[in-house]
Amino acid sequence: MIIVTAASGQLGRLVIQQLLKRVPAAQIVAAVRDVSKVADLAAQGVQVRQADYTDPASLDRALAGASKVLLISSNDLGQRVAQHRNVIDAAARGRVGLLAYTSVLHADTSSLGLAAEHRATEAAILASGLPYTLLRNGWYVENYTGSLGAALAHGALAGAAGGGRIAAAARADYAEAAAIVLASESTPQAIYELAGDQSFSLAELAAEVSRQSGKQIPYANMPQQAYLDLLLNVGLPPALAELVADSDAQAAHGALDDKGGVLGRLLGRPTITLTQAVQAALG
Repeated sequence: MIIVTAASGQLGRLVIQQLLKRVPAAQIVAAVRDVSKVADLAAQGVQVRQADYTDPASLDRALAGASKVLLISSNDLGQRVAQHRNVIDAAARGRVGLLAYTSVLHADTSSLGLAAEHRATEAAILASGLPYTLLRNGWYVENYTGSLGAALAHGALAGAAGGGRIAAAARADYAEAAAIVLASESTPQAIYELAGDQSFSLAELAAEVSRQSGKQIPYANMPQQAYLDLLLNVGLPPALAELVADSDAQAAHGALDDKGGVLGRLLGRPTITLTQAVQAALG
């Protein structure tokens, strides 16, 4: 039994779609806080169980009989470590055969502010004694392409990454990698550093947007604080705005770059290119 937590989220749904190509639906469990959000998965034969990261009893029920569990990291910034520990403890009580976790690229050495919660979660997983796989995901290309509409509307792509290179991949690429690991009959690696095959700078992203849209979109590089102020002014919650601004600033120093090519090799195909990502975003 393969159990995917946070299965109603964007990544979780994609993981389950990929698992359905590899294992029978009856062997897949979608663990979600609100079961009404995954009625479509249930209709495909996927088992649905209620699970809340803040409710240990629900996690015990949801993980019952699991051979493998994918712990998709919570999006509750500042509360993630405690929530993840609840899942890890439930997995340990259930003697799960493999606990996989969606961490962040180079979590052990990363300068990203968001890496701290991932490092703490990884430490808790190691301390549990469970067999584990750390899926250290790099940046989602959608983190940038999702806001291209605003860039086109305002005539510029803003950021604080300088000339830093970003080895981003599509959310679907990371989801497929997770499904490959979970469905594998062999023992997976303990750690996968996953990132896009080819990195790009935000100036290169802006140039590609300009080329495809036919509208000149320059990259407006800003100091970290100025970028943070911009994000707050457009309505991002403070914690998220600080995370985004910090991530851009750390990208300027190489925190989002990677040249290992692990993701492409795991997938057995190239990851999404910048041209493809922009094309998908602009429709």
